[in-house]
Amino acid sequence: MLTRTQPFPASLARLVACVGLLLVLSGCATAPRAPVPPELTGSAVIPGMPGVRAESGRRSAAMEADFLQSIKDESPADFPVGANGETRYAYLALSGGGAYGAFGAGFLNGWTATGKRPAFKIVTGVSTGALMAPFAFLGTRYDEMLYRIYTTTTRDDVFTTRSAIGALLSRESLAQNAPLSALIARYVDANTLREIADAHRSGRRLYMATVDLDSRRFIVWNMGLIATHANEQALALFRQVMLASSAVPIAFPPVLLEVDVDGTRYDEMHVDGVVGANVFVHVGAIDTSSLYRTAGRMNAHEDIFVIHNGQLRAPPAPTQRSFRGIALRVIEVSGRATIVGDLFREFAFAQRNGSGFHWITIGESVVLGDPLAFDQEAMARWYAEGERVARAGPKWYTLPPGITESPP
Repeated sequence: MLTRTQPFPASLARLVACVGLLLVLSGCATAPRAPVPPELTGSAVIPGMPGVRAESGRRSAAMEADFLQSIKDESPADFPVGANGETRYAYLALSGGGAYGAFGAGFLNGWTATGKRPAFKIVTGVSTGALMAPFAFLGTRYDEMLYRIYTTTTRDDVFTTRSAIGALLSRESLAQNAPLSALIARYVDANTLREIADAHRSGRRLYMATVDLDSRRFIVWNMGLIATHANEQALALFRQVMLASSAVPIAFPPVLLEVDVDGTRYDEMHVDGVVGANVFVHVGAIDTSSLYRTAGRMNAHEDIFVIHNGQLRAPPAPTQRSFRGIALRVIEVSGRATIVGDLFREFAFAQRNGSGFHWITIGESVVLGDPLAFDQEAMARWYAEGERVARAGPKWYTLPPGITESPP
């Protein structure tokens, strides 16, 4: 039974407990690879798929051209022009959070039940948010799949732990996530890719994010554009990006992605996008507001919806006076600080563009456990909580943390 005073996630504790020792023992141990030379980083592209990604904080001509095309391609059924001449565009951003993603899955299904869930122009995902993003993007007919994924998945479906010696010998992680790779392959097949490509061609966009440890950049991936390539390479890359976006550093191995620079092949090392941002819509790769004006959509109204698969406010609990206890609490507090900063960033963009801003988080009265345990009973409770909150309205926050009232 979980109790409110349970201070630390058990499986995460076991992983972090070894970190200090491994850092000392591993020393100069390193696995072979072919990294992009630093001076060529800006020229690296995915072979055969130029323009499928962009860096945060830097406008991407390719990504902006692709978004302009989305406006030309969009269906009036998805984005009708209102009687006042206004077209409303809903964006959905799904955060990280491990097994807490059950809350987001339940919320989406509950939102469907209200009859008020919109068609999303943009869906973005990081970490567990990246795992649910394709199905949220494809719409309500995938609600049942989200339910299955987030109520029947077990820890063995996600990762297997290594011994301290095994982790040392592996050189790059304390656990291996081959089971998660298999899980992704099971749910994201060629048919899924075709449906995502069709949605892309109808003017909607699916983005995920990773962090490239070599360039030290937060990378936004245009997953629908990848899907339109409709071949085995596209399917493999789509799955790799999903895996990379969920590859928690130190816990799980990074994903090496093959890139090309002037005919020479190298690799890039990508990890969980949460390292850069826990949630995102606007990170500077495209300026949607100006692009609508360029396309003649002078009365476009953007609505940002953020689902935080976590708890912004946790009840106080004593910190263990140990390396493990202190490290875990620092990770936990840092993660919460990150999502607060992300929410303020998205709110600032919303204010600049005159957009609607809406976000939801798991209430502080909900008892949470280990996000890496993937306990089915706990996940079913979190799913039910998300569904309950959505069916009740949903009641969104419209101001960033500290400005708005207490969570409902």
